[in-house]
Amino acid sequence: MSELKTIQVDVIIMGQNYKLACKEGEDRALREAAAYLDHKMCTIRDVAKVKGNDRIAVMAALGMTTELLATKSPEGPLAGLSLAEVKQKISDMHQVLDSALTPQENLF
Repeated sequence: MSELKTIQVDVIIMGQNYKLACKEGEDRALREAAAYLDHKMCTIRDVAKVKGNDRIAVMAALGMTTELLATKSPEGPLAGLSLAEVKQKISDMHQVLDSALTPQENLF
C-alpha cells in the first residue's frame, strides 16, 4: 500500500496568503475549511469591529467550536447528524428564508 503524497496548498485568509500542507486528495476540504475560516474572521472584523488578528482568530475559533460542539451534543437539535446532513438542513433553511424574503424585497 502506498502512502499518500503531501502537497502544498495556497489559501488566503483575511487577505493574507498561507501555504499549507495536506495529504493528496484532501486539498479540496482544506480549501473549503480555509474559506469558511476566512468568512468567519472577516465577518467578525467587519461586524464586531474587533481589532487585532489574534483576537479575531480566537473569536472565530470559539464560534466554530461552539458550532461543532452543538452538533455533538446528545440533547442538541443536530445530535446524531452527519456534517452532510447538517449542511443540507442549513441549505433548506436558506431556501425557506429566501422564499419568505423575496416578496418583501418587491415591496421596496
